[in-house]
Order: sequence, then structure tokens, then C-alpha cells
Amino acid sequence: MSKIKIYFSTTIALFLTYASFSQVKDENIGSEVVNIVKAYTPTISDAFKVKETPVLEDEDNMQKEEIKYNIFSFPVASTFTPAKGKAAAVDKSEREKIYRNYATLGFGNYATANAELFITENFGRNSYVGGMLRHLSSQGGIKDVVLDDKYYNTSLDVTYGTRERDMSWNVDLGLKNQIYNWYGLPTENIVFTDDQIRAIDSQQSYNTIALGGKLTMDKSFLNEASLQFKRFSDAFGSGENRFLVKPNFDIDVMEQKIKANFIVDYVGGTFEKDFQGADEIKYSHVIFGTKPSILYQQDDLSVNLGVGVFYTTGKINGESDGKIFVYPNVKASYRIVGDILVGYAGAEGGLNQNSYAEFVDQNPFVSPTLLVGPTDNKYDIYVGLKGKLANAVAFNVRGSIKNEDYKPLFVSNTYVFGNTNTEGYTNGNSFEVVYDNVKTASIFGEIKADFSKHVSFGINGTYNNYTTDNQTEAWNLPQLNIGTTLDFDITDKWYVGANIFFVGERKDRVSVQDISAVFPPNFQLQEVTLDSYFDLNAHIGYKYNERLTAFLRGNNLANQQYNRWANYPVQGVQVVLGANYKFDF
Repeated sequence: MSKIKIYFSTTIALFLTYASFSQVKDENIGSEVVNIVKAYTPTISDAFKVKETPVLEDEDNMQKEEIKYNIFSFPVASTFTPAKGKAAAVDKSEREKIYRNYATLGFGNYATANAELFITENFGRNSYVGGMLRHLSSQGGIKDVVLDDKYYNTSLDVTYGTRERDMSWNVDLGLKNQIYNWYGLPTENIVFTDDQIRAIDSQQSYNTIALGGKLTMDKSFLNEASLQFKRFSDAFGSGENRFLVKPNFDIDVMEQKIKANFIVDYVGGTFEKDFQGADEIKYSHVIFGTKPSILYQQDDLSVNLGVGVFYTTGKINGESDGKIFVYPNVKASYRIVGDILVGYAGAEGGLNQNSYAEFVDQNPFVSPTLLVGPTDNKYDIYVGLKGKLANAVAFNVRGSIKNEDYKPLFVSNTYVFGNTNTEGYTNGNSFEVVYDNVKTASIFGEIKADFSKHVSFGINGTYNNYTTDNQTEAWNLPQLNIGTTLDFDITDKWYVGANIFFVGERKDRVSVQDISAVFPPNFQLQEVTLDSYFDLNAHIGYKYNERLTAFLRGNNLANQQYNRWANYPVQGVQVVLGANYKFDF
């Protein structure tokens, strides 16, 4: 059918339809009441949402037309010249100059003198030499002390070394002289005449010569090695030699790090006579030991598994003995909450070498009549928790149980009437060393806070409970120790600091004279309790410039007349005024 025919037929149909409607007469359709019950409320479903991306079914519209771009560039004359960028100004704090050398000098009551001199200088790019001279002395003057109580302590340390890229080494030479007096005469327990007191020569002096070296290597299985020889002697003919070698190795095996620490420790010496003034005392002990361990790490867990094996051979007055010891060497830590909370535990042990020099460092009032032997530290089992209470506050809490055989304890020497040894230390005013098997249960806690770079605070405390096998007490070992420190920079020029430490009660055993016995006098051993004490120390300083600083130090500011050892009272309030000067050559 052609288009003309279709158009003609459609026109006739429409005309007939219109004619039929036009023949209807106008009729009244009446009226009807419509009641609207509820107004129309449209809903969302009634609305038609126009799609943002309509679907186009036309295939021609689905094809993308390729667009070509043409750029017609041509030069444009311009006189604009951009200014160079300039960084904003930043206020920089002046960098404090670090000086290589310094000298300190101070004087105080009790005729106290304190001096230090430190000097270091570089040679070339890698070598250096340094030296430190220290002196501390006091002319004494403690209240109610009848013997001379002055002391001197002078030391000189010199070192030379080099620092290379993968290796560094140094050699050291140390000299030290110490002078003390056995001034702790038990005048409250024993009756001494004026002639007896004047006849007592209470002075003792110690001399030390030490020579050593240390080697540190990177990228080598030999991680570190140290060697030291020390000669220690006193004014009573006592002499001791100590030779110590400690190489440490690090070996990587199958992505595991194995550490092996070795030690060779020899100590030998003589005392001219025992406490009774009769026989000579000779001793020598050598320890060979190793502590291999392997480090295991996975996620937040770190475990160091190892064992300690030691062999020692010793000789005291001609009697020798050799023995092998095996100890645990296990340490573990677990990050419970990152670095905020870390739990740790361990079980360790070892054979510890004792020496006359170490005893003097702990108690300079020992008599030169000691028995010296190593301590068998069977085990030290501990568990703890450390972390941060805040960004600037760290804590550490630990509980431990330790078992030590042949542990040295300091106890007062007895006073024996008619003793043929009439040296200055035989009047109940010196200390001997006794050994016992001691078990120690302890709890330790510590908090450190750096509130800012100008304020720092710390406090720590340890509680110990001792159990002995042979001795009635763990002589001169306190159950409670507490210490606290505070440092504060008031301004850029002024700074202050303080520290307080508390030491609990200790037990000792002293000789007490029976007054009822006229002649011969009778002396008995009596257990005494040394009172607990606290010591308050403080200092204040003023930085005159970057080189010169003045300071004022005070010790025992609470003026506590306590006894550090039985019959050994300490100095009262001690004040030292001095200055520190920094310089370069």
C-alpha cells in the first residue's frame, strides 16, 4: 500500500468519528455530591525518578565519535620576569657548643677538696687520646670519733684509641691511690684507755694499677673482645693480681643469630698474716666459662635460649679443688601492647669471681686478712612488667628469687684480748668476710618521668627477704632500699637537683665487754641492729656563660648521724662550693 492510500483512509475514518459525536444533543447530566474523605498525600513511590544516565538503545548513539585536537602555537612577546622564591624565616635556637675538655674544682667544710680534670684530643681523622684526673679528700672531724677519720681518693685514667669504619679499639691505663682510716673504734662497747687509743695506727692505703684494652668489630663473627690486668696492693704487704679476658662472638646460622660469650678470669693474691697474726693466707682461682645462646623472634615474642657452662679450679693455702657448673641462661619478652606494655621473664645463673679489690670498693674498712673465693649463683628467676604510663612516664616492676652459694657477707671482726696481732684493725674496728648459702626473694619497682627537657624525675625501691643456711642473719644486707631523684632547669642560667635515698635496718655482730669481769676482761659476741636512715642531697648551679658554671652541693642536709657500718658514723651536713670550666685547645 502506497503512502497516499494510507493517508486517504486515515482521513475518512477521523471525519466519520467526528460526525457521529456532533449529532448528540445537549442533555442535562444532573448533579452529584462528591465527599472527599482524605486529602491526597503523595508518596515517594508515586514519583517517577529520572535516571541520571539514561539507557540509550540506539546503536548509533552508543558509538564514541573520535575527536582530534590541533594546537596552533605561536610566540607571544612578554616582559614579565618571575621573582625567585624565598623561604620563610624560621627562628633557630642557638646551638650549644660542645667542648672537649673541662676542669672542676670545689671546696667545703670538713676541709673537703674535690677536683676533676678531663682532657681529650683527636689525632688525624680516626685516632684520639684522653685522660681523666680525679681527687676527693676530707680531713675529717666527725663528732665523738677518737681516731683519725680523714680520707683521700685520687685516680688517673688514660686512654688511646682509633675508630675505623668496621673496627674500633682502645687501650687504657689506670692508676689509683686510696687512703682510709679504721676510725670505727667501739668505745661504747669496749673500754679503751687514752694510752691505748694513742697507740693505735688506724691508717690503711690501697694502690691499683690497671692495664687493659677493648676491640669492637662490625661485619665479623668476632663482635667484641676485652682484656684487663689489675694489680692491687695495700700498706700491709697484701697483693692481688687479676687477669680477665672476655671475647664475644655473633654467628648467623640459617637466619638465626647465635651468640657465644667466653670468659677467662684469674685472681690470685696473698695476705701476710691472718687475723690472729700467725699464718700467711694465699689464694688463687681461675674460671673458664661460656654462655652460648640463640635468639628466636616471632611477631611480638622474643626468646633468648642458652646455657652457661663454667669450670673453676681454686687453691686456698695449698688446697686445690676443681669443679664444673651448669647454669640456665633463658630470657624472654613479649610486647603485650607495643612499646606501651611489655612482659618479660628469665632464668639465669653464673659463677661470679670475687676479689680483694672488689671487697674494698664495697667496704674500705675490711681487714687485710680475708678469705677470697668465687660465688656460685645457682639461679636467678625473675618475671616483670615494663612500659609507659604516659608519653613521658615509664615504669618497671619485677619480682625475683635468687639462690647463691658461698655468698660473701661483711661482719665486724671480733675483739680478742691478748691478740698477738697489734695492728690498727684488730680493735673491733674492722670487718671480715664470711660466706653462706643465701636465698633472696625480692620485689623491685621503678618509675621514670621526663616531663620536659627541663624537668626529670625518678623513684625506685627494692624489698628483699633473705634466708641463710649457717649464719643467723644476712649480715649488713638491708631489707628495704628506696631512692628518688629530681632535676629541674629553672631558667637557661639556673638549675637545681635533689636526690634522697633510704636504707632500712641491717644486722651485725659485734664484741661487747663484760664490765663485771675486771681481769682478765671478758668479751662476748652480741647481735646488734643498725638503724635505718635516709640521706638528703641537693645541688644548685648557675651557668655564667657557655664555658663557666658555678655550683653549690649539699650532702646529708638532714644532718642524720647514722652509721653506715657498725661504729662508723658519717659526716653531718656537708657543703661544697665550686666551679666548672669547659675549654678547647
